[in-house]
Amino acid sequence: MGRKILIVDDDQKTRVLLKTYLEKNQYEVALAHDGESFLAEFQRQAQELAMVILDVMLPDTDGFALCKEVRSRSNVPIIMLTASSDETDRVVGLELGADDYIAKPYSPRELLARIKAILRRTATDAPAAVRYHRFDTFTLDLVERKVVDAAGAELALTGLDFQLLKYFVEHPGVILDRDQLCEQTRGRESGPLDRSLDVQISRLRMRLNDDGKQPRLIKTVRGAGYVFSADVASSHV
Repeated sequence: MGRKILIVDDDQKTRVLLKTYLEKNQYEVALAHDGESFLAEFQRQAQELAMVILDVMLPDTDGFALCKEVRSRSNVPIIMLTASSDETDRVVGLELGADDYIAKPYSPRELLARIKAILRRTATDAPAAVRYHRFDTFTLDLVERKVVDAAGAELALTGLDFQLLKYFVEHPGVILDRDQLCEQTRGRESGPLDRSLDVQISRLRMRLNDDGKQPRLIKTVRGAGYVFSADVASSHV
């Protein structure tokens, strides 16, 4: 598993603190202080990166613009650092393709735990008896961690999208509550006002051309959670 992380934050003290802390935990860290320097580093190191961490507030741009740019080029996991009281920041970040968010103020220890959880969930699965899950007009490949449609075109999914879809197809016909889904994708239960799961499911439905008003694949069970209603055929070839 790659261990190089690119962090952009305009506060020098924060950058140095995170770099020192993460390097003590055996991660390789590259730093950027604004959007321009971040994009230059990303262009240079994109193929080596295991994760990108974006501060929302930057002097020359914002983390949302950078998140959109990164996601247009790569499926690398993204963590957004957002204002603690601003739910809008978190929702917008997730809609643009971020995999997780951390509210400020936060501790380096919390950030490290989130990094480990995301990298653990997005690590390439070892070859197993089952490699493919086929449903509707799509094929999910556990080894290459991708989903293709009937024409062979790959869907633009984030690591978090893939993990959520994987959990759904592995439990077809089972009603899954919000806490189960959040635990599987973010390593924590859903808070009472947390809309991040709703945003993620809405985004996943859009990627699968699943009508949000009358979904055929991911259906809402009022008061209970969600159920994956498609037939799933699993195989090793």
